[in-house]
Amino acid sequence: MLQLVALAITAALIVGCAAQVSVSEHEAQAEPKTAIAVRERPFPSDSLYPLLVAEFALRRHAYDVALEQYVTQASQLRDRGISKHTTHLAQFLLREQEALEAAALWVELDPKNTEANTTLAQLLVRQGRALEALPYLIVVQRETGDAKFPMLLKDFKQLGAAQRTELVQDIEALVAEFPQSTNLLLTQALIQAETGEFDAALDNLNTLLDIEPGKTPAILLEAKILAEQNAAQPYVRLQQALQNEPDNNLLRLEYARLLTATNLPAARQQFEVLSKQHPDDGDLLFSLALISHEVGDPEAARVYLLEAIALEKRVDEAYYYLGRMAEADYDTEEALSYYMQIRFGPEYLAATNRIGHILIEAYELERFRAWFALQRQENPPLRPELYILEADILAGVGAQTQALQVLNRALRQAPDSTRLRYARAMLNELLNNLALMEQDLRTIIAIEPNNTAALNALGYTLANRTTRYEEALDLISRALVLKPDEPAILDSMGWVLFRTEQYAASVNYLRRAYTGFPDAEVASHLGEALWAQGKTDAAIAVWQGALLREPTHPVLLDTLDRLGIDLSISLPPQTYSGENPP
Repeated sequence: MLQLVALAITAALIVGCAAQVSVSEHEAQAEPKTAIAVRERPFPSDSLYPLLVAEFALRRHAYDVALEQYVTQASQLRDRGISKHTTHLAQFLLREQEALEAAALWVELDPKNTEANTTLAQLLVRQGRALEALPYLIVVQRETGDAKFPMLLKDFKQLGAAQRTELVQDIEALVAEFPQSTNLLLTQALIQAETGEFDAALDNLNTLLDIEPGKTPAILLEAKILAEQNAAQPYVRLQQALQNEPDNNLLRLEYARLLTATNLPAARQQFEVLSKQHPDDGDLLFSLALISHEVGDPEAARVYLLEAIALEKRVDEAYYYLGRMAEADYDTEEALSYYMQIRFGPEYLAATNRIGHILIEAYELERFRAWFALQRQENPPLRPELYILEADILAGVGAQTQALQVLNRALRQAPDSTRLRYARAMLNELLNNLALMEQDLRTIIAIEPNNTAALNALGYTLANRTTRYEEALDLISRALVLKPDEPAILDSMGWVLFRTEQYAASVNYLRRAYTGFPDAEVASHLGEALWAQGKTDAAIAVWQGALLREPTHPVLLDTLDRLGIDLSISLPPQTYSGENPP
């Protein structure tokens, strides 16, 4: 595309710089093939040099320079061709604002051009402006009958209620205007499926598939809806479509994915077909490995993972899963050999964590220390995370003193690291060194006044472990201003209010925290606040719900023991999960 842009400008220059040719797509199609009429208009001489600069910038791959010139000339010349080229170049460079402005000018200059209108609609949708994009798709629909209306639903959930209602009404009106448009019927069905109107969605899909029987998105949506409704045979039409089009890879892949929720052996068969058709596809091999493991065929899983590694596809992920499978077989040395081949990608820290646990649980402390020392030497940017991980593993097996030594050593090397200081603060809290914990957290807050983790941790500890409630309230309030919907901070606010006997306000915050994060510790707080209000049935419902999920949680068990409550005798008919406050 960029070469065509360059050639177009070069041609204009060679002709003598006397005229600029610009023929829109629909105009060219309208003219007889034997003689294309060309409109000429005067070409400003002061545009010659900028366009020449753009031409040589493109030849030298200095695309930003070229775009700058094109943006300026598009605005000055107001030429359809220049606007089109500017749009394409800005899209190529992922410069969305420039692309949007150029596309808007392109549409203004050539209002019925379907490519221009489609491009502008796509750019608006990418910015979450679906309602603004709709008129341009309507132009395309009226010109071609094939506008891609489903793109409007990209961020449907994020639209406000009024915007969703307006979009739904607009689509309904368009369906009435274009009843044979399968893209509009699909868009309406997608909206109906999203809002739970499944019967209406299925009716629309039936109409659509009568018009266009092989439309893949419609077939897949119907299958998904029927599967979610537990229909006896949800995949009949999908299976028929695959018989008609056995090489439709998209259809088969989505079918396989749908089957993973209900029928892993059948899903495996479909992935095997796909893998035979595409033997070099590492993603398919990886999916086959995971499914094979789930259906109890670990040997096949290993073979698929090793094939992916041989193809150099998803190598680190494959090594990580091979390590996990070796651990499941109690072959820790084999697991270590796999984990240690993972280099510095997304799986690296997870693999290092497993290596650390294997070595420490085998009482190989020297090897454990040597491994972490080597990793810090080979990967300096991750030194703080590696120190924290080493300390966390040690603390997890009861070696808190050694863990503290690791963090002390780390902070001598990097005294300004707030991550290391926060980790040490949390460890000191565990060791009841509250003064040292507070010292570290206040140092972090001095360096980063808006560090909500430090503000909340210090505020909660002061509320929970001391009687310094005013200080605690101030710290937690500052954190809550910065993150008003963070469940951990809402829990802290609820707890400090409970500690100051403001039970009604406490329950409000704790309910919000538990709805966002139904954790057993939050449940223990909410239950205790309800208990203090005399709402014993509601408190028991909260505690029972949490016990079902986390029956050994120490904070919850300590709360029940401290209050002398035994919930092991019977379960209430309903338990509170956080979604509907008791």
